[in-house]
Amino acid sequence: MMEKPAAEPASPFRTARQREEDRLAKREAVLRAAVRMFNERGVHATSLDDVAASLGISKRTIYHYLASKDQVLLECVTIGLQQLLQAAEAAREEESTTKGRLVRFLRRYAEINMDDFGRCVIRTGEESLAPDSRPRFRALKREIDDALRRMLSEAIADGAIAPVDVKMAAFALAGALNWPARWHSPDGGQSAEELAASLVDILLGGLLPRA
Repeated sequence: MMEKPAAEPASPFRTARQREEDRLAKREAVLRAAVRMFNERGVHATSLDDVAASLGISKRTIYHYLASKDQVLLECVTIGLQQLLQAAEAAREEESTTKGRLVRFLRRYAEINMDDFGRCVIRTGEESLAPDSRPRFRALKREIDDALRRMLSEAIADGAIAPVDVKMAAFALAGALNWPARWHSPDGGQSAEELAASLVDILLGGLLPRA
């Protein structure tokens, strides 16, 4: 009976895929540490030295993954805005009614804005970004506004909600659902999910009694 060849010893060197996974994980750790500091201290009061110190690394190490503080900030707000766009897409794909899509998107909109990257979007004025970074910030915000207006228009068209000025309704809803990013605490009595559901119910239901 032939003996099976001995298994080759595992290589002590990481593969290209493993190295790329490591790089992405470290980059994400930098962004997560930065976004929390931006939210707690403000962008201008946070330096890359502060971010590096919180991770036990040097600022030079951060430059292996991100070129500047502005790029760090742009990446943080981009992640938050992309989460909102993904929420709009998910609502369209997974809800069969126009009202269902609108409710699901608005709830996720509020939840995201109470999480790290969404909170950074709300707390960051475009003046905090370098001039070259502002067009991307504006473009992504415009995409989200367009998605909300489209859902409102569709819900009005099939009678799911009352006829309203779509532009003003979008501004009112976004404004109300952006605000918890400034005052909600994860340690409070309500979770982000519970608070989002309550806010959306109030906003869509209104306050006046119905006949």
